[in-house]
Amino acid sequence: MRKAICTIAHWSLLTGAFAGAFAGPLAAQQKGGATPWSAVEEALGRKGAMQPGNVIKFSFPRGDLTVTTGGVTLKPALALGGWVAFKETAKGEAMAMGDLVLTDEEVSPVMTALQAGGVQQTAVHNHILHESPRVMYMHISAHGDAAKIAHTIHDALGQSKTPLGPASPPTAPSAADLDTAGIAKALGVAGKLNGVVYQVSVPRSEKIMEMGQEVPPSMGVATGINFQPTGGGKAAITGDFVLRGNEVNPVIRALRDHGIEVTALHSHMIDEEPRLYFMHFWANDDAVTLAKGLRAALDQTKSKKG
Repeated sequence: MRKAICTIAHWSLLTGAFAGAFAGPLAAQQKGGATPWSAVEEALGRKGAMQPGNVIKFSFPRGDLTVTTGGVTLKPALALGGWVAFKETAKGEAMAMGDLVLTDEEVSPVMTALQAGGVQQTAVHNHILHESPRVMYMHISAHGDAAKIAHTIHDALGQSKTPLGPASPPTAPSAADLDTAGIAKALGVAGKLNGVVYQVSVPRSEKIMEMGQEVPPSMGVATGINFQPTGGGKAAITGDFVLRGNEVNPVIRALRDHGIEVTALHSHMIDEEPRLYFMHFWANDDAVTLAKGLRAALDQTKSKKG
């Protein structure tokens, strides 16, 4: 999803009790030549990747799962890519948001562990339909001491079968029967390959705010579109559109008019401004033709398009 499907994650106004539980300066985590995020990386057991907007992002792909829908076996980069992102908001504090990919039986124990550590859930729902096994997406949010938040998330993921060892090296890009140039031209936005999955990110034109802080697109508020080749120039597509309320139904109509199924519509956050809705989709057809349909849907939004 966008990412691979999308996935779940995000931001709510924490109570003073939660914020107090995480109080403590990031600067105190630095020792010697350590970076400001060394303690977070140590707590999560893997290195993060710096993103635009001074965001550090950690990926937790569910490579342990074999999930199929419509005869397609989903690559983690298409729809099974859990993640957590951190942004320093003030001296001594950070905001964290994420989207955890879980099986049905993992939802309750992971939620219990997160709540015990003061990490909130802002949404729990599906992103795709008819998949086997069933997959749920848990969006999370926290504010405060980044290392403590990271320890809580790591311990909670330990209640699932999410691989927690050091992250595998990035999969080498491979065009693998995808006309990426044709897709980019039809969309009007270029993406990048993650293994065989072509991923496109389209930020919104306005700033997204939460608790007085800007939420950068790299923290989950950009439309994500993913293409996984299925042979003969076709691709399975999924991801999520990030929408204002007045854009929801025009985008539904544009997608359906182009043979793209709408699989979910819901929130990912609680206290964001402006209010946003996330629309997930699915199709498996000629990749360039689908890209034209996705462009028609993007044209109904106030997104930054090429």
